Amino acid sequence: MVNTIDMQDMRYLNLFEKIMKVRTRFCFKYNEAIVFCVPRHLVFKAVGPEARNIKRMSQILRKKIKVVAVPNGSKDAKSFVRAVISPTTFRGIEVKDNEVIISGGSNKAALIGRNKRRLAEMQKIVKNFFGKDFRIV
Repeated sequence: MVNTIDMQDMRYLNLFEKIMKVRTRFCFKYNEAIVFCVPRHLVFKAVGPEARNIKRMSQILRKKIKVVAVPNGSKDAKSFVRAVISPTTFRGIEVKDNEVIISGGSNKAALIGRNKRRLAEMQKIVKNFFGKDFRIV
């Protein structure tokens, strides 16, 4: 899982707990958005009715907010990566023994990002959560 939390992440986590009434230890940045990982059974509570909690926190931080379920090991790697990357689509995802491979298709440039920024962010996320390498083919 994620190894270190800096002070900015700590502020995000405290605000998240205050607004959503859900405690979590996992938050990271991907594609100019802040992604929070909560236990699967608390995702709907965190989002709130009509996504009210997400909208409120997004207005306070002036950033896009996403809430995804915490993965339970490598078996949830596909759904976790798909949730983090959405709404960008891709052809397929394959989890091998020590790497996660995405077939990009026509959206390969959107997955990589300018100056390979999104690729580097996703490599760091996959390494922290699953201990695997990440590639886009």
